[in-house]
Amino acid sequence: MIRVLLADDQSLVRAGFRALLDAQSDIEVAAEAADGEETVRLVRELRPDVVLMDIRMPLLDGLAATRRIGADPALAAVKVVVLTTFELDEYVFEAIRSGASGFLVKDTEPDELLRAVRAVVHGDALLSPGVTRRLVAEFAARSKEPAGAVSLAGLTEREREVMALVGIGLSNGEIARRLVVSPLTAKTHVSRAMVKLGARDRAQLVVLAYESGLVRPRWLG
Repeated sequence: MIRVLLADDQSLVRAGFRALLDAQSDIEVAAEAADGEETVRLVRELRPDVVLMDIRMPLLDGLAATRRIGADPALAAVKVVVLTTFELDEYVFEAIRSGASGFLVKDTEPDELLRAVRAVVHGDALLSPGVTRRLVAEFAARSKEPAGAVSLAGLTEREREVMALVGIGLSNGEIARRLVVSPLTAKTHVSRAMVKLGARDRAQLVVLAYESGLVRPRWLG
């Protein structure tokens, strides 16, 4: 059973998500929170599998709450999915840097929300290629010259190549076609790169690809 915590200051929004999630045989809503402080407290107490986290909440916003959860080693298994009204909300990228596993717009189709919850729990890529590309574009627009603080010394040449392709928003299938390998092989390389770099998920691997300088915004040359 996948246990979900709903964090949103609007009771109507929480009620809608609860009705959808509780109707599934493999998902249950473990708790609801109306502000960031309550969210962090409940996450520490209940250890849900997934937190659906609104960004704009009282007392402690979703970004700060995500950062606290991501910084706690005891909560490493908890996946945070940021909910936003706009696909390119100014806080979305920072949320992913803070430890979120991805983001969804609040008016996403019910089936897509359910797929996202299940995908993030199973370690699959939550962000669709289209959403990943928007994330990359957002990062490129905001980023400065990479500091190169992230070391890729432990990666093989192929793993670096695959990581760079993840960084520009390609899916495993697209990577497989580009490198003329099987999708399973592409997924294995992605997974190994994540393990070696300690990346929580694919979204963080995109961030690391930029922060290491492996992938550079076009305007940096």
